[in-house]
Amino acid sequence: MRRLCSVDDIPDGEARGFPAPAGRFVGLFAVRQGEVVRVYVNACPHIGISLEWADHRFLNAERTLVVCGTHGAEFRIEDGVCIHGPCKGDRLEAVAAEIRDGVVFVPESAGL
Repeated sequence: MRRLCSVDDIPDGEARGFPAPAGRFVGLFAVRQGEVVRVYVNACPHIGISLEWADHRFLNAERTLVVCGTHGAEFRIEDGVCIHGPCKGDRLEAVAAEIRDGVVFVPESAGL
């Protein structure tokens, strides 16, 4: 497992992006809802482009959905399923995250 960040680095109800480390192809992003942190590969299933429209801007104004900044596709935070847009029914690639002592860890292979 590799360290992604501290849980406290992600404000509750917000998302944070993480660039691809050396040797990786795509970055990740994490969404925090209370003590739950969900991590996804930062790639729209429609054409693989990064989702955020600005640094760490992955969510809609209500902070209830992940939104692709390019196509406007909307994804549920809890499972990454696209509910609106060109990839409706598809889903974001989830990354198995583990929280230990307030730190978020992801598999070494995440983002390959």
